[in-house]
Amino acid sequence: MASSVFNTVIAFFLSRFPNKLLGVYFLVTGILSLASIGIDRTLWGWKLISGVLGVLAGMVVLRDPLWSAILIPKILVIFLAVEALIMGIAQAIHAFNGGGSGLAILSILNIAFGVILLFNPLIGAFALTIILGILAIVGGGLTAILAFVSRPHAAPIHPSGTQPA
Repeated sequence: MASSVFNTVIAFFLSRFPNKLLGVYFLVTGILSLASIGIDRTLWGWKLISGVLGVLAGMVVLRDPLWSAILIPKILVIFLAVEALIMGIAQAIHAFNGGGSGLAILSILNIAFGVILLFNPLIGAFALTIILGILAIVGGGLTAILAFVSRPHAAPIHPSGTQPA
């Protein structure tokens, strides 16, 4: 649930302040991916790769936003495309092992995003913020829906000394 709220908030701010928040987005999603290893150890290798690449991408963008936005956008976009492909593959594997349909849809979007960026890095450099914002909104919405759908239903609380009707 926390990642869905984070993705939705970041998607809003990415449309307003793209340079710094793009780095924060990659950094935090990388950290969340690494933290998820402590919660669920299944597919820990993929989560580790995805987390490390996310942290690295975030640090590159945060360290020098002007450098990443002007001097070498093509190299950055290719790096991000590979990261999106690896994340998408890891999410697809997790979805097929019981992660749910929302994760499967998100993995398809990540893989499509990675392929688009690999084959059109210059177009991707210009559209990167918009695409990431869309992915974050879709991912946040699907994760929030999945969190509410998979939430166990609470049993009614009866005060002590009373009988349920």
